[in-house]
Amino acid sequence: MKISHCQTMPARILVAEDDLKQAELIRRYLEREGHTTVVVHDGRAAIDEARRRSPDLLVLDVMMPKVDGLDVCRVLRADAAGNGDVPIIMLTARATEDDLLLGLDLGADDYLTKPYNPRELVARVRTVLRRTRSRTEGEVYRVGGLEIDPVRHEVRLEDELVDVTPAEFKILACLAASPGRAFSRQQLLEHAFGFDHYVFDRTIDVHVMNLRKKIERAPASPAYLKTVYGVGYKLADKVVARDAS
Repeated sequence: MKISHCQTMPARILVAEDDLKQAELIRRYLEREGHTTVVVHDGRAAIDEARRRSPDLLVLDVMMPKVDGLDVCRVLRADAAGNGDVPIIMLTARATEDDLLLGLDLGADDYLTKPYNPRELVARVRTVLRRTRSRTEGEVYRVGGLEIDPVRHEVRLEDELVDVTPAEFKILACLAASPGRAFSRQQLLEHAFGFDHYVFDRTIDVHVMNLRKKIERAPASPAYLKTVYGVGYKLADKVVARDAS
């Protein structure tokens, strides 16, 4: 079966998959797309290889020996060696809502449940690469006293750094790119993470609730993260100063 070549630039992709046959199948599909692909079979090797070669994208199986995929994601997201922003597509046989929430919180950019068609994985790779490569260098989103910096991956409120999870940052950055626009929960998952399957309403609701606790003076009456009833959420395009008293 002939596979069409991707429209994105070739990338350096690291595949961490302990199933040898599955890993080889993924490697063949990605290389036929023009990507340089390195395969490892355990979590420790995935961390070492990511630090050694700084891949453009990591395809990461969750259930692996030595170090599981969730811990690999956790280590790389906190890595001071420059791998904190590597896009990660997680592969897993588990598809519960809690698994999805945990993957998002740890910083996964996409999430594919086994069994899957390798062509779907290739399509997800294209989407994630396009999305991560299209980030505008130097652009900082500002609404009132809130700043979202996609390059530095930082959120500041009144010049104070706000500690947000990777999933919270992606949602906030997505909303900040179109202030005033209402997004449905499914749109937020698709725009921020690339998910178009296993969409749970609570996934976005939980992250928005946590974000409000971090960026809102009065989370029950938010000035920034607005609920659009019957639709979803939006980031205010302007914020009216409130009396601090």
